[in-house]
Amino acid sequence: MAKPKTLQQEKPAQRPMRAFTFGAPESVLTDNIAQYLGVFPSDDGRIYTPPVSRRGLARLLKANAHHGAIPGFKRNLLLREFIPSAGLSVADMSRAALDFMVFGEAYFYRVPNMLGQILELRHLPAINMRVKVDGGFAQLEQNGQQTEFDADEIEHVLNYDVEQNIYGVPEYLGGLQALLLNEAATLFRRRYYSNGAHAGYIFYTNDPNLTEEDEEELRAQITASKGVGNFRSMFVNIPGGSEKAIQIIPVGDFQAKDELEKVKNITRNDVIAAWRMNPALAGIIPENSGGFGDIEKIDRVYTSNEIRPICQLFDQANSSLREDRRFAWKSVPDTSVTA
Repeated sequence: MAKPKTLQQEKPAQRPMRAFTFGAPESVLTDNIAQYLGVFPSDDGRIYTPPVSRRGLARLLKANAHHGAIPGFKRNLLLREFIPSAGLSVADMSRAALDFMVFGEAYFYRVPNMLGQILELRHLPAINMRVKVDGGFAQLEQNGQQTEFDADEIEHVLNYDVEQNIYGVPEYLGGLQALLLNEAATLFRRRYYSNGAHAGYIFYTNDPNLTEEDEEELRAQITASKGVGNFRSMFVNIPGGSEKAIQIIPVGDFQAKDELEKVKNITRNDVIAAWRMNPALAGIIPENSGGFGDIEKIDRVYTSNEIRPICQLFDQANSSLREDRRFAWKSVPDTSVTA
């Protein structure tokens, strides 16, 4: 007698495991301007390409509070020593000084009279100025064209670079990594709080009653929840679903490993050191009760050691101006004590 056959219930085919990411942080600065490539002719062979992106340096001013404020402060210290003349106004010197602090160079257009004497120096934005391969200078225009100048039409004040002598470069480049780390720490903290005070999680589902349509709907809802206030509450109903059909698993405890303050303080000090700025003049709150000392003495010494040498670099522009139209600098105050 044949044995009866046992009917086995076929198991439903399992869908493959699916995973995706959401809420990925977006980088604010994408250009690696800290990579020094040297100076080469452009693709058309007419101008030299600056060793460091001028537009990148300008954008970095908005990356950090101290890095954005220090160049303007040093410009103000220089203007305090500046005595304008008919040949160079305060406005033109102010713009040129800020260019020098940010880009390590400044440009003036020499305005001549009918006899060829230079009567006035007018500022030209350094971000758009380029040195021509065959001599002279060119100013980049928004329409892609170039306004060309002869070499004797431009006064070029630059901070010497040991790797090339075509463009000036700022001296704070060694602190760019600290600057970017400081910005990254701030952005991460902002995203952390905007994210609901968590560093992300795994949205885990294991219910067989969840259809592919439901999965796609959940995925669309989660992926769309980007920006401020993302990862908000969500209602999900799975008829006949198990108790743990959907689980939210935190990635990690961020609060236990929060070192934002340490990173911010270390990178802040690096940024200030790269600018050679005294902490007392940089708006830093002293950590000790004694403070930073005599602020007037600090200001006087800093101006003497840092600002006046920059004034001497700008003095080269005076040699091109007619003598009666030259600018000047305030005399160094006498700090000696008489008996």
